[in-house]
Amino acid sequence: MEIGSPLPGTEPPRDCPRCPRLVALRRECRIEYPDWWNAPVYTFGDPNAWLAFAGLAPGKHGANRTGRPFTGDYAGDLLFATLAEFGLSRDVYDARIDDGLVLEGAIIVNSVKCLPPQNKPSPAEIANCRPFFETQLAALPNVEVIIALGRIAHDATVRAAGVRLAACPFAHGAVHRLPDGRQLIDSYHCSRYNTNTGRLTPAMFADIFRTALALRNQTSGRNSSTTAR
Repeated sequence: MEIGSPLPGTEPPRDCPRCPRLVALRRECRIEYPDWWNAPVYTFGDPNAWLAFAGLAPGKHGANRTGRPFTGDYAGDLLFATLAEFGLSRDVYDARIDDGLVLEGAIIVNSVKCLPPQNKPSPAEIANCRPFFETQLAALPNVEVIIALGRIAHDATVRAAGVRLAACPFAHGAVHRLPDGRQLIDSYHCSRYNTNTGRLTPAMFADIFRTALALRNQTSGRNSSTTAR
C-alpha cells in the first residue's frame, strides 16, 4: 500500500544516506523482511492540527514494518486509544495502515525518521535528522501545543525552537513556553517498558492530554470542542 505524507516535500528520501548505521540496518531489514516498509517513516495526521506529538523513532516491528508512526507496536495501542478517548481520531485503530484511522486536530512527527538499532539513535543520527524535524514543525502553522514523548523528542523539540536544553529540563508533566508561543508538554514515552513498570499509566497519559487541552484554551482564547469521550 502506498503511503503519503500530510506534509509533502518535507520528508527524507526512501534511501536517505545521512546515517551509515541506520542505512546498514535498513538494508538488513529489506533482505530479511522484503514486504515491510523499511524506509524513513513519514508524519501521520492532520496538517491543520493544533496538537503535535514529537515521537522518538520507528520501532522495528511497528512503524518500520507498517510505514505509519506507532502502528503495529504496543506504544501505538496506548497512544491511539488515548487519541480516540479525547476525540482526536476518527475510525478504529487496528494496527494496520489500511484500518481507515484518521487523526483530527493532531499530528505525529518523529524526531528520527529511520529505525535505529535497539531503538537508540546516536546523537549524530538525531542531529542528521533534525533538518527534517525542524522543517516539519515549521510547516504546521496551526500547532499550538507539542507533546514530547520522551527525553530525546523533548531535546529535539527544544533545539528546534532555538532554546538551550538547560533552560527547559525534561520532566514528565512539565510545561515549557517556547519562543514562538507554542507550549511544549513533556511526557514519558508510551512504550511497553514504561507502562509495564508503572512509570507511565493510562491515567497519567490522559492527564497529559488534559493539560494540552487546557493550554489550547488559554492560548487560543476560545473553548475547545475536543473533550474526553
